[in-house]
Parts: sequence; structure tokens; C-alpha cells
Amino acid sequence: MTEPVLEVKGLNAFYGRAHVLQDVAFTVEEKPVAIIGRNGMGKSTLCQAIMGMLGSVSGSVRFHGQELIGKPSYRIARLGLGFVPQGRRLFPSLSTDEHLRIVPGHGSWTPKRIYETFPRLAERKGVGAGQLSGGEQQMLAIGRALLTNPKLLILDEPSEGLAPNIVENVIETINKLSAQGVGLLLVEQNLGVATALADRQLVMIAGRIAAETTAHELINDPTAQRRYLGVEPLSRGA
Repeated sequence: MTEPVLEVKGLNAFYGRAHVLQDVAFTVEEKPVAIIGRNGMGKSTLCQAIMGMLGSVSGSVRFHGQELIGKPSYRIARLGLGFVPQGRRLFPSLSTDEHLRIVPGHGSWTPKRIYETFPRLAERKGVGAGQLSGGEQQMLAIGRALLTNPKLLILDEPSEGLAPNIVENVIETINKLSAQGVGLLLVEQNLGVATALADRQLVMIAGRIAAETTAHELINDPTAQRRYLGVEPLSRGA
């Protein structure tokens, strides 16, 4: 059997006395995976734990067989894990181009290729990140992560705060990246986005992976949508 791209086993994380992640276990193979759940379920904490951004963590996170627990974030990034954080976390005073120049370039993803992938960013090279639209900021955050030439890209709530038409553009862009061979681990509470980007769906409830299903099954199961996400059923034409 081939080794998983990412293998998480018995992962626990704490904020003080709060036990946020509780024995989380899952794998990511070559195809995209989505982790869905309501706010406060531990999804962003999971991303940070994988990326070495939390202090109090136990268990195992293996990337292409190499243990990540205990490694600093910059070493994890160098191994080939890219991260687009929730809220994008750009520097408002830096221009689009400055964001793409501060990441040491290596490999096939360069600022030139980022501009070819996101033509709108090329038009906004000299504009400060704080002046970009929400969709442009998300493109820039993704472009910045791609400059590390990731084998697996972790995206935390990429549709957050975006207008529906912009969300469609983001979905199209992420699907193109997947088709180009970039692995994807998507964290979302927007069911439409999650099911558009990944067939395999992992449901997170109260810091645990509570269920595994597929996009098709979840879209066609209104009861599961209410139970897992607390939302009105997603229409089949959505």
C-alpha cells in the first residue's frame, strides 16, 4: 500500500485546561479532502496543530512518513506543507508585489507564475493589501502560500466573508490548482464550497472527527446537514 500524504493519529491539543482536539485521526491521500463543521468545533485549531503553531499538542502528524510534531512551523513549510489561514492574515501596509517578494522563491511557483494564475493580482501589484477586495486578498493569500511550492495546501475557511460570485471564482481557482497536482486539505463550514472542492468529507464535532461521508451523500441527506452543520438543507441544484 502507498503511504498517505498526511496521516494524523491520536492528535490532542489544549488551550490551557481546554481540551480542544480529542484524539483526532484521519488520512489525506492524493485526492482533496474537506473537513466540515460549525464554528467552534476545532477546525482552525486542527490546521494550526498540523502546522506546528500550537505549544500544547500530543499525538502524531506524519507528512509523507515524516513526523511533524515537535518541528517548528518554518521547517514544516519547507517539507512541502502550505497554509492559507482563516482571515488571510496579510500585511495591510505591504503591496501585493511586496507580499510575493518576501517569500524566498524556490521551485516551480514564482511571482511570475502567481501573476499568470491570478491575472487580477498582476493588475493590482502596487496596491496595498489593505486596499484589496476580499476576493483579491484571498487570491494573494493563496498565491503567497503557493510560493513555498507545497505538495499539500491547507486552506482554512477560504470562502469566509466573500460574496457568492467571488466564492465561485475561488472554487474555480482551487479546483485548477488541484488539477495541476497540488494536494488539498480544505477546512470549511460552507457546505456548498466543501462539496464543490472535495468528494471526501470529514465531519468535525466538538474536537473530534465524528463521521466520514462523501459530497454526494451529504448533499442528498438533509438530516445530516442539519445534524452536522445546523443549516437548512442545501438544494441539489446548488
